[in-house]
Amino acid sequence: MRDTRESRLLLVLLIAIAFALITVDIRGGEESPVDGARQAAARVFGPVESGVASAVDPIGNAIGAVRDSGERHNRITELERENAALKARLGSDDRNRSRVRELDEMLKKAGAGQYGIKGAEVIAIGAAQGFSWTVTIDAGSNDGIGRDMTVLNGDGLVGRVTTVGPNTATVLLANDPDFTVGTRLENTGELGFATGQGDRALRVQLLNGKAKVKKGDRLVTFGSRGAKPFVPGVPIGEIIRVDPAGGDLTRTVMVRPYVGFSRLDIVGIVVQPPREDPRDMVLPPKPAPPQPTPTVTVTVTPSADAVADGTEQ
Repeated sequence: MRDTRESRLLLVLLIAIAFALITVDIRGGEESPVDGARQAAARVFGPVESGVASAVDPIGNAIGAVRDSGERHNRITELERENAALKARLGSDDRNRSRVRELDEMLKKAGAGQYGIKGAEVIAIGAAQGFSWTVTIDAGSNDGIGRDMTVLNGDGLVGRVTTVGPNTATVLLANDPDFTVGTRLENTGELGFATGQGDRALRVQLLNGKAKVKKGDRLVTFGSRGAKPFVPGVPIGEIIRVDPAGGDLTRTVMVRPYVGFSRLDIVGIVVQPPREDPRDMVLPPKPAPPQPTPTVTVTVTPSADAVADGTEQ
């Protein structure tokens, strides 16, 4: 329609009629004279509106999805962050459980040997005072720690205290080349001296060159006068190699230590020695020997019918 004077007058007239109808409809309420016309219009234009709505709704849904995707993305990010936090907490819990097991094993060792111990944590490793295998623990003279005290953990002998400060102390590990401890062989009681060899097995010189010894035999500390630097009965390790006897006064064996010196965490310093030598009481129980697999023998007995068939032939 062109913009003319007549078209403007027609538009104003239609607007006036529309307002008049709205006024009459509002005043009439439920009995409005235009109610019939409204219903007729609904019947005519209803399907058209439904069609338009069905065409428009997917677009609206898509727009809503785009709008909500930011919220979902934020939620996913939040869940991922919570998941990472839970994993970190789980890792921490695993570490705590591991440390609880270490502490429990150490307390069992102390209980079996009747050692009075002071718990400590390894806080540093490295060379100290010329020693190549040492650790620093977070306990010192303020905690009752002194020089030449035995250090152990849930596996066995860790070393001995060499220097002490107010709140820390240095421990010389049993695998250090400058470390020597008296040993006693399980059951037979054969005596010897173990020396550290760094990351290799401990070297033990048995005083009896004719001692009967074999792989798998275990050793504990013999103990020192006054229980310093070593209390008796602390597990050292297991023999993994026996050098041939050459008629010497001593005999050499190689011992795998029970303690993993590269993964130390919680240790115990023996501040009170046992009243009596625990001897082999602190050693872990030996594993039960494997049971032989039973052999099943199957015997086939011929049936009566098979015997009869054979007789007829």
